[in-house]
Parts: sequence; C-alpha cells; structure tokens
Amino acid sequence: MGCAEGADDGQEAREATARRVVDAMEGLVAWWLAAADGTTPRLPARQLLALRTVRRRPETNLTALAGQLGIGLPNASRLCDRLEAAGLLERTVPPGNRREVRLAVTAYGQRVLADVTERRVRGLVTVVAQMTPGQRAALEQGLSAFHHSRTAGPRPPYGTGGAQRGDG
Repeated sequence: MGCAEGADDGQEAREATARRVVDAMEGLVAWWLAAADGTTPRLPARQLLALRTVRRRPETNLTALAGQLGIGLPNASRLCDRLEAAGLLERTVPPGNRREVRLAVTAYGQRVLADVTERRVRGLVTVVAQMTPGQRAALEQGLSAFHHSRTAGPRPPYGTGGAQRGDG
C-alpha cells in the first residue's frame, strides 16, 4: 500500500514507516559499528563520533563538542581525556582565553578515522554492488532526505538524554 510522494499520509502511516526503518537500521548500525572493531585502538562509537565532530569543525572547543554530542561538559571532558591519552586528540588553551579549551584531531587520530572510513566504504561497496542502479539512487536520495530533515528539524527527544547517561 503506497502513497503519492508528498501526500500527507497521517500519523499511523508515518509510525509504520518509522518501524520499518528501525528494523532496517538495526542491522546497518550493528554492521557500521563492527566496521570500526578492527581498528587499533578500538574505539566506542561515541569516541569515534567525537573525533569526527572535531575533524569536521576545526577550532572546536570542549563546550561546543559537548553540545554537538548532546552530553554534559564533565562527560565530554572525560571522553577527551581518553582520546588524548590514546594520542588521538589534543587540547590547547589559547593565550587570550585561558577558560577555553580548543580541540584538534592529531595526525594519528586522522589515520584512525581514515581507516574506519575505508573499512566502511569497502563494506558498503559490497552491499550496493548487489543493488540495482535504481535501488542505489533511491537509497542515496532517501538517506539525503533523512539527513536534511534530521539536521533542519528539532532534535529527537533522546538527543538530550546523553548528559544523564554518563556515556563519555
């Protein structure tokens, strides 16, 4: 039972779509995280996300990183402690503002991120090779629309819970 593109399909249909996407995403997320398991050092998803966030936004400070990750400042600081101890991240204090802590991914951190990305790309190549060109285009279009909607709209309710979870 399909609906016309752009038609208002109602709350029930949106929830059914969300449930089908959750089913598909669970397998994708497990595979996505497993692709990072073979790297050295082995990093939890939150630490990889932190490194990617800092790499995308040079001159990121600790407060901005905490906000981007949806975690509290103490958790962000502990997360950065672990990344710095592993040689993946460095913190600096600018001379003009001793209260600010700027973050930068080290050369080693860049190599680890590149390794994770390459593992994921190789895995995706294998999967998309089994899809038709139309299916690949639909996947790309759907993921692009998802990304745009997620970044343009309000954050999901779980996006603010990280500060309470303590998962730095």
